[in-house]
Amino acid sequence: MSGLRCSAASEDRGEGLAGSASTVPAFVLVEHPGPWGLDATRDARWTDGGFGAELRSHAERAGVRLLLIRRPGRARTPISRHRVFVVHARPPFTWAETTTVRDPRALLDLDLAALRAGRSLGLERQEEPVFAVCTHGRHDVCCAERGRPVAAALGERFPERSWEVSHLGGDRFAASMLLIPDGLYYGRLDPEAAIAVARARLAGELELDHLRGRTGYPMPVQAADITLRRELGRLDPPGPRLVARVVDGEVTTATFADGDDLYAVSVRTTATEPVELTCRAGRPQPAVRHQILRIGRAEP
Repeated sequence: MSGLRCSAASEDRGEGLAGSASTVPAFVLVEHPGPWGLDATRDARWTDGGFGAELRSHAERAGVRLLLIRRPGRARTPISRHRVFVVHARPPFTWAETTTVRDPRALLDLDLAALRAGRSLGLERQEEPVFAVCTHGRHDVCCAERGRPVAAALGERFPERSWEVSHLGGDRFAASMLLIPDGLYYGRLDPEAAIAVARARLAGELELDHLRGRTGYPMPVQAADITLRRELGRLDPPGPRLVARVVDGEVTTATFADGDDLYAVSVRTTATEPVELTCRAGRPQPAVRHQILRIGRAEP
């Protein structure tokens, strides 16, 4: 691995945060104290050596993202029960449920196709916000260097709501955080900014300066959503509701409903010149760039 720090390089390029979240319709987060290894779900030390790959296949067949979580700064000692969160991240009905299991093999019985489709799994509803910060340093050093101080700060202020999480995607935006149950990605957080994001959400609002996007939306729609929120001053987590999306080449036009009003936001999405996107990048790859072309009222 070179001395590259992808997060610093991304900042130097002036890469925007809005519209950079991975597009994920649903998540399963499973507590595992670690160590996680390069590929967390495969390399983590499960009691059953092949279980990680089996669980990941179960999630992949349903089109659900599997992540591992652990408490910030805790000794990596065995646990008797594993906390589990399941998250349906497709708006307008984003929600989360939680449970604990003694044997993680019980997770193979979860109907993850139902989760992706938005149907309850019958677990305990997770109404209160949860903050999961990527600290997966074996995957990308920036996630360790920038993520661990953020996770520690959140863990000190909000110990019951804070977790470290394995690779979220977009390492160059470290420190990155998944906000549950809203299905929102935040990026370029330092401890002070992360606490501000958490406090705002606990007060029923979203902080927009570090918001990467809602994972249930395609990236151009994420950028449109954040732009419209700024225009209308909409900080509530649900925000305007997406009612239509039209893609014409590089241009995506997203139409949102805000009460009885409709608004259209047009976004041009283009590829940059290839760059090293992560600290472990094997070869340069293009990033995406979003340009807001138009925002205004739309006809019914």
